[in-house]
Amino acid sequence: MSLVVCVHGIGQQFSGEDEQHKRWLPAMNDGLRRAGHPVLAPEDVSCAFYGDLFRPPGRRLSGTLPPYDASDVAEGLESELLLSWWEEAARVDEAVVSPGERTLMRTPHAVQRALDALSGSSFFADIALRALIADTKQVRAYLTDPSVRAAAQERVAASITPRTRVVVAHSLGSVVAYETLAAHPEWAVDTLVTLGSPLGIRHLVYHRLLPAGGVWPGPVRHWTNIADAGDVVALVKDLAGPFGPRVENHIVHNGARAHDVDRYLNTVEAGRAVGRGCHGN
Repeated sequence: MSLVVCVHGIGQQFSGEDEQHKRWLPAMNDGLRRAGHPVLAPEDVSCAFYGDLFRPPGRRLSGTLPPYDASDVAEGLESELLLSWWEEAARVDEAVVSPGERTLMRTPHAVQRALDALSGSSFFADIALRALIADTKQVRAYLTDPSVRAAAQERVAASITPRTRVVVAHSLGSVVAYETLAAHPEWAVDTLVTLGSPLGIRHLVYHRLLPAGGVWPGPVRHWTNIADAGDVVALVKDLAGPFGPRVENHIVHNGARAHDVDRYLNTVEAGRAVGRGCHGN
């Protein structure tokens, strides 16, 4: 019966619940210490896992990805997401060449140019291009495939207990957590903490949310959203616009690993939000 449920983001298809727990709990406890709150015991925290839904089917699974290249990027959401990342990367990183208006209108070579530009950005420096393409496919699968969407939300719902007071969600996991909470107003969850969230990207994510219209996430009383100024995935840093002034937004500085969940979790801002949800102060 966990007090805190954690929901991971994209690119975790070769991980699992126990691995996520080993990563999230120490960083979360560091944030709680920074904020002056008691740390959590292992049994106080559980990690909802849905990453296996994106593992390649029909063959023995391994820690490898298909050899994706630019030709594998689908028209529509996948290509538009890459172009949005490129535009934001150019805004926050002077080493990245700006795409320009013509490119953003989807020229024939726009996807390859986006991949080339992103490979030279500090944000995506340690991410292989095929992993980057795989990430766009995970976002598309969740937002457009009802069976994937339902299965991911079922994993989160199965982790929520009557004792759960806080849901902490990272990256794409914030979309899964938001929609799951919105569907269950009967739960006793008090606090939602979103880290590096893409929820505010109107044309790609926000307008595809279910329910539509930026409704408040079900039973939640306190929603804290935390973004690094250089986090390209969290393209819209302030969620008060799309979801209302009750969202408490914070900008943090995670260094070169702007989107890493560890760096988000060990901030005093995250510790304060989680601690308030767990202990009521």
